[in-house]
Amino acid sequence: MTQLKATLDTRTNHLLHHAKPNAILAFNQELKQLGGIINLTVGEPDFNTPDHIKRAAMHDIEIDDSHYGPSNGTLALRTNASQFLNTRYGTHYTPNEIIATVGVTEAIYATFQTILEPGDEVLIPTPTFPLYAAAVTFVGGRVVTINISESDFKLTPKQLTAAIATHPQAKAIVLTAPGNPTGIVYSQDELDALVAILKTTELFVIADEIYSELVFDQPHISLGKLLPEQTILFNGVSKSHAMTGYRIGIIAAPQALIDQLAVIHQLLVTAPTNAAVAAATEAFGPGANDMIDTGMKAEYKKRRDHLLQAIEEAGLTYAYPGGAFYLWFKAPVGDLQDWNLVRDIAQKAKVGLIPGIAFGEDGRGWLRASYATSYENIVAASTQLIAYFKH
Repeated sequence: MTQLKATLDTRTNHLLHHAKPNAILAFNQELKQLGGIINLTVGEPDFNTPDHIKRAAMHDIEIDDSHYGPSNGTLALRTNASQFLNTRYGTHYTPNEIIATVGVTEAIYATFQTILEPGDEVLIPTPTFPLYAAAVTFVGGRVVTINISESDFKLTPKQLTAAIATHPQAKAIVLTAPGNPTGIVYSQDELDALVAILKTTELFVIADEIYSELVFDQPHISLGKLLPEQTILFNGVSKSHAMTGYRIGIIAAPQALIDQLAVIHQLLVTAPTNAAVAAATEAFGPGANDMIDTGMKAEYKKRRDHLLQAIEEAGLTYAYPGGAFYLWFKAPVGDLQDWNLVRDIAQKAKVGLIPGIAFGEDGRGWLRASYATSYENIVAASTQLIAYFKH
């Protein structure tokens, strides 16, 4: 084992010393040690990538496409991605307003690197996916959380107005729908009310819509359609086409901003991987509707409905999951809470859940279940959770 010179250990970026290891990954290791756990912690599809997409990746390798590709992604990918967004969600993006990133993770970091100066504030409704706050912090920004746990986990016009009044110099706001960890979806009226306020501001609106193809009870409504002049839109193929390992996300935004984002993107990754770009080009292709054609969406809805019924039978409160593949429900009041509670559930009910505290302080007292696992697992987990919570 190679030892680092002792005096160098404290010379790294000071922000790293405040960063916490990923608690969800650590807990998953605990679950593996226990054995026999039905794991409802995983936030990625359990389906395989559709065959026609895999063939596109293999063909790209077979033709020796092994040199650097265009930094922003090929024209074919950007054309298909823009048409995908425009056809499905009524946006009006051109291929030149698209960047193919190494997953939405890179999109998040590149965006904050592009728009933030040291000390700039970003409004983030919480609980939410923890990467947003971490990325803001690591580029020198300041996180301003907006607690939405008392408003059905949706940002309200009143909350937005108050946050803007309190932080008039804020640079951006993050909005996610369907959301992780809650799965909530905004109605047209709810989004219209927020957009009416945002239009009066100079805020960048960062819209993470990676779960846009997983909206069950209404069409997905994109902020890229409602507020294109301020929106930086994230999407990709990871959730919609079961391609998390391919690591292709997209940023869509006005070209004047895309040109600046492209500078940071190129410095971070040079270019996305060619075979993955070829696969994503096929995934976004005209006429492709993999979420429906493969039955993935119907299967997710079937699982969601069964798990919802179980949580209702157990007498627990939940946020209605209109999209994504998460169920967010309130933990019963008792001696055990948060990580201690999910460890007890794992040991006694043999089901793995994530405590809401993993998604910020405003998630305390709640639990997240992912139904990105087989229906048989959902049925078994539901039975075991009902028994645990009723006991």
